[in-house]
Amino acid sequence: MSETLSRHHAGFLQFSLQPEVQRGLAAAGFSEPRTIQSQTIPPALEGRDVMGLAQTGTGKTAAFVVPILERLLAKRGSGPRALIVAPTRELVTQIHAELRILARFTGLRAVTIFGGVPANLQIRDMRSRPDIVVACPGRLLDLHERGAVKLGGIEVLVLDEADHMFDMGFLPDVRRILEELPPKRQNLLFSATMPAAVRSLADGLLDQPHVVELTHSLPPATIEHALYPVAAARKFELLRHLLADDGFKSAIVFSRTKHRAKRLAEQLSRSGHGAVALQGNMTQAQRDRAMAGFRDGTFEVLVATDIAARGIDVAHVSHVINFDMPATIDAYTHRIGRTGRSERSGKAYTLFSSEDLPNVHAIERKLGSVISRRKVPGFDGTLLAGGPERRRRRGM
Repeated sequence: MSETLSRHHAGFLQFSLQPEVQRGLAAAGFSEPRTIQSQTIPPALEGRDVMGLAQTGTGKTAAFVVPILERLLAKRGSGPRALIVAPTRELVTQIHAELRILARFTGLRAVTIFGGVPANLQIRDMRSRPDIVVACPGRLLDLHERGAVKLGGIEVLVLDEADHMFDMGFLPDVRRILEELPPKRQNLLFSATMPAAVRSLADGLLDQPHVVELTHSLPPATIEHALYPVAAARKFELLRHLLADDGFKSAIVFSRTKHRAKRLAEQLSRSGHGAVALQGNMTQAQRDRAMAGFRDGTFEVLVATDIAARGIDVAHVSHVINFDMPATIDAYTHRIGRTGRSERSGKAYTLFSSEDLPNVHAIERKLGSVISRRKVPGFDGTLLAGGPERRRRRGM
C-alpha cells in the first residue's frame, strides 16, 4: 500500500471531487496526484473507458478507485455496482485495504472474494448488498454460479494487472465474467505489459479508450523524427509520397481508429503496396497472420491503431508514419519507438493539420524541444496558414 499512500505536494483539488472523496484522499495522505492518476482520473470521471499501461508501484489503485467513488456517490443505488477483478488474493486484499481508506467518509461498502477461505463467509458478505466487489476470477465465477453474486447491476468494471491474469491462466474466466455483465458499462483496464491475448481482450472490451502508457522515454537518438504539415484532405497522397522514400523497407502506419486502419490498408493495397491492417475487429488468428506476414516481408506496410500495436517488436521497421496525430507524449514516443530498434536507424514522420496544433505543442513541451518541420512541395500545409488552399476549400 506504500505505493499510493505516500505524501505529495498539492493537486487533487483540480479534479473537483466530492468532499467525501477529498477527505478520504487527505486521510490517506494524498495531496498531489501521481502521473498515472493525473492522466487517467479525468477521462474516467467523464465516463470514458481507460487503458493504463503501468508497472506496480505507480499509484494505479487510486487511479481507478477515485472515479468509482465519484460515480457511485453521484447516484445512489443498491447491490454491487462496481467490480474490480485482480489475479491474486494478495492484490485483492491490497486494493480493498486502500479502497476502505479512500471510501471511509463516503458510506460506500466493499467486500472481497477470493479462494483459500470458506466460501460461506463471502456469501454472507454478499447478502449485505455491498457497493463494490473486489475479486479473483475463479471464486467470483463460483459464487456467481451459486447465485450468491449478482452482476446485473455492475456499472464499472476494472481489470487490474491483466497481463498477470493471462500468465496465471485466468483470461477464460475473465471472458466468462464479461458475458454476465451488463453490456452498457464503463471499463478500466490496467496492465504492465500488453501480450497478444491481453491486447485481444482490450480490443473487444474497450470502446474508444483513453490510453496512458507510463513507460515513455525521449525518442532514441537512432530515430530521425519530423512533422509534415499537410491539409487533412491530402494526407493519403502525402503518405504515399513518404512511402516512396529511397530508404524505405517496411513501415508501421498509425491511425486513430480501427475503421480508418482497415480503410487505409485497403487503399494502400489498391495503390500497389503490400499492406495489412492490425485492428480490433480481427480474430486472433487474423491478427497472427497479419503479424507473421509483416515480419516475413509478405506485407511491407502494417496499418495499426495504438491498442492493436501495443507490444509490437519487429526489428527491421525502417519507417513509422503517424497518419493521425498522437494525442499524448506517451503515444508519440511509443509509436515512433517501433522503428530504430536494436541500435538501427529509423525514420518517424507525423502528418499534422491545423486541428492538430494543440497536440503538437503539448508534445513539444513534454519533449523539451521543437520537433523539426518539413515541407514537401505541393503538400506544404498552406491550409495551416489560412492561405489560398483554405480559401479555395471554403468556396467549394
